Amino acid sequence: MSIRIVLVGTTHPGNIGAVARAMKNMGLSDLALVNPRYFPHEDATARASGATDILESAGVFASLKDALTDCDYVAGASARSRTINWPTMAPRDCAERMISEAKAGKVAAVFGPEKTGLHNDDLDLCHTLLTIPTNPEFASLNIAMAVQVLTYELRVASTLDGGPGFASESPAATGGEMEHFYTHLEQVLEDIGFLNPDNPRLLMRRLRRLFIRARPDQNEVNILRGILTAIDRVGDRVKDRQKEPGQ
Repeated sequence: MSIRIVLVGTTHPGNIGAVARAMKNMGLSDLALVNPRYFPHEDATARASGATDILESAGVFASLKDALTDCDYVAGASARSRTINWPTMAPRDCAERMISEAKAGKVAAVFGPEKTGLHNDDLDLCHTLLTIPTNPEFASLNIAMAVQVLTYELRVASTLDGGPGFASESPAATGGEMEHFYTHLEQVLEDIGFLNPDNPRLLMRRLRRLFIRARPDQNEVNILRGILTAIDRVGDRVKDRQKEPGQ
């Protein structure tokens, strides 16, 4: 399966090993680590218990953006409430969606640090929020347990008929392509005075949510960036005219 498990800021190396073991039990092998506190580490190897091949092939990245550059669809796991509402799925629905999306490209599930979970900046890179229902009186799920719940559901979903999927005439835009678009969009909005960089509020986060819901493909992102470039050129011509003598 073209599915990546991403761990962000993991503080205990034993949890990394336990996650590798959970993945191997369910047939997954693509593990990415973003700024782990300790890795490689003997505790990770010990807890992997036969899944050391996954640890050895794991990618280590400096940022979540780097870990998701080639991913088309991303689910972020979190139990915390948020100021801005993200689309939310339970593990079973999320797994079925991920299996369907994996037919067209790489997908990922992202898990945050043990104590704090994912930050809003991390969720800006995700298409949906994955939440695992737990006993409200004891909502204490270890990261390896959470990964095991999702990977089990992925295993089950992979045996189901996923239907036609989400086909498009053009491949879905990757995480890296969307990040270039967001950077371009933010710059143009600043240039035309729509976005105040000193008081941005939540504008870019809300725009990210809009485009994440829309799921533009590569052709559509190219069109959007072409529009932004045209706006840039108009702005440059206006600035040139303002510089002319007598203006």
